[in-house]
Amino acid sequence: MNQAAPPPMRQMWHPPEDPDHGKGPGCNPSGEDAYGACAARAFGPTIELPAADAGPVHPGQEGDAMSTLADLDTPFLVLDRDRMDANLARMRRHAERLGVTLRPHLKTVKSVPAAQRVLGDMANPATVSTLQEAEAFAEAGCTDMIYAVGIAPAKLPRVIALRKRGVDLAVVVDNAAQVDAVCAASRDAGTPIPALLEIDSDGHRSGLRPGDPQIVALGRALAEGGAELRGVLTHAGESYGCFTLSEQEALAAKERDVATGAAEALRAAGLTCPVVSVGSTPSVHFATDMTGVTEVRAGVFTLSDLVMAGLGVGGLDDMALSVVATVIGHQPDRGWLITDAGFMALSRDRGTAQMPVDQGFGLVADLDGRPFGDLLVLKTNQEHGILGMREGSAAPLPELPVGTRLRIYPNHACATVAMHPSFAVIAGGDEIVETWPIERGW
Repeated sequence: MNQAAPPPMRQMWHPPEDPDHGKGPGCNPSGEDAYGACAARAFGPTIELPAADAGPVHPGQEGDAMSTLADLDTPFLVLDRDRMDANLARMRRHAERLGVTLRPHLKTVKSVPAAQRVLGDMANPATVSTLQEAEAFAEAGCTDMIYAVGIAPAKLPRVIALRKRGVDLAVVVDNAAQVDAVCAASRDAGTPIPALLEIDSDGHRSGLRPGDPQIVALGRALAEGGAELRGVLTHAGESYGCFTLSEQEALAAKERDVATGAAEALRAAGLTCPVVSVGSTPSVHFATDMTGVTEVRAGVFTLSDLVMAGLGVGGLDDMALSVVATVIGHQPDRGWLITDAGFMALSRDRGTAQMPVDQGFGLVADLDGRPFGDLLVLKTNQEHGILGMREGSAAPLPELPVGTRLRIYPNHACATVAMHPSFAVIAGGDEIVETWPIERGW
């Protein structure tokens, strides 16, 4: 088999571990290039995380033999627990240095056993993107959650049901119709529903614009209408389009300033604003000052992906997620290999398409996780993946016979996870040590 050597990965800047970080030779964290500002980094010790108390389904075993990545029918989803633990430890240390609470976004892992590992203690704060996630995590003991999608009025009965079970679930609003519905539901239930006002910090999607008088008007309507004004929330989605360190740091500072400015406007009007919540993985990762912010929300850092690598948030060795596929055919005249992992296994996310390095629908590696140079998933059909060399590559197409198993690193971890029923969990090797069910639906 002719296996091309992996291309060199760009080196990534990471938040300083201590005040002296970056003062040594060859390291310049203040430079413009978010990929190459520091030539080396140390992960530091991996923290001890509690084993999941409930939920994991252990893989089937034949005699005393543990299942491996060579045994399960493809395609299937792999989670490297050791890499996830290292990602968690690094983000926790960073949040501690910033002096803010980490409220992980569990939409990335969408799994009770994974959430238990991410949170450590299920009583710790969490973020969810569906009420189905909230219900599943509440059943496992999670009692402090923000449902970080603008609330649809028809979903409020499910919110109230969770709150009556002792779950402190807060919702997000940015318009009068939502506020009216939350207040009416609170009055009808006889219990105030906590709501955060969503603020638009960068024009990416939803939220009230900075300085909008509606921020105070809607805050007052919540406080006086039977609900609870819990605070403000923003998401710097434009951080996914910043490719230098200075751009990322500037956007993180803007996100902070917009959120704290809205909080100050509420307080100046005599209203309370206990929570100032910001975050995306890139904006949290590159933040250097979170004065006035109470908590950060980030999710994709747990598993990482090719988009995060392209932004300088991590490297290939931080990616805890991959899809195992099998070569099922060849189209030599077109320079293609065909696999059994199409968009139903990888998703159709093309998050790297507008980045400095386009990774197609995924970067292809051998079963040990070592990339085949410039081999990408070029196209996807429902159940077929079409592999070929990156445009402009001089490397030959690897000789991979039918039946060869591959691992594919995805563009967007959250989207890929949502395509699968479970994780095959490994711990740095190829043995599947656990199977973690994934929560699907809304």
